[in-house]
Amino acid sequence: MTARQATQPTSRRMPLWAPVEEPPTEEETAAAFVAGDEAAMADVYRRWGSLVHTLAYRSLGDAREAEDVTQVVFLAAWRGRAGFAPERGSLPAWLTGITRRKIADALSARTRRAELGAVAEALLASALPERDAQPDAVIDRGIVARELAGLPAPQRRVLSLTFYDDLTQQQIAEVTGWPLGTVKSHARRGLHRLSRCLEDGEDFRRQA
Repeated sequence: MTARQATQPTSRRMPLWAPVEEPPTEEETAAAFVAGDEAAMADVYRRWGSLVHTLAYRSLGDAREAEDVTQVVFLAAWRGRAGFAPERGSLPAWLTGITRRKIADALSARTRRAELGAVAEALLASALPERDAQPDAVIDRGIVARELAGLPAPQRRVLSLTFYDDLTQQQIAEVTGWPLGTVKSHARRGLHRLSRCLEDGEDFRRQA
């Protein structure tokens, strides 16, 4: 061996390939999800979040509502994961079933908002003096309709259950699964916001 050869480091042969960890199967993901593995929850959302969002958007035609429904679906799936039974269907099929129910809830809430807006408009119109009812009614109807549509979903739901279904706050808590204090908070904030918008509308009329 020459001196040059002796001073050269011995090269190590690197493997031409390395084992690649395969992603978990759908069955493995479902099992981990039901067991409460939060990493599996993230995997479930990554795999089927776009499916849920697409179904919601096609039915609702509104990107923001579709995003809300998507969040509600995965929250409901996580909370109710013990109810998933692989022998009755796949995990994406189960998620699709939850999605269709939440879409129906969103459409019903949309109808209730429209009805509530119509009732509010009628009450406002009938309460205004005849001689200047028309311009004031236009202003008030616009403000009320805008504010009702702009209320956060929990506040809209609490007010709808209160006015349309004639439920007490305790009953609303039982129906929604929310703590009673949360129901009271949503009701108080929703009513305060509507009251404030009407006061702003009154100030606008005085300045006009």
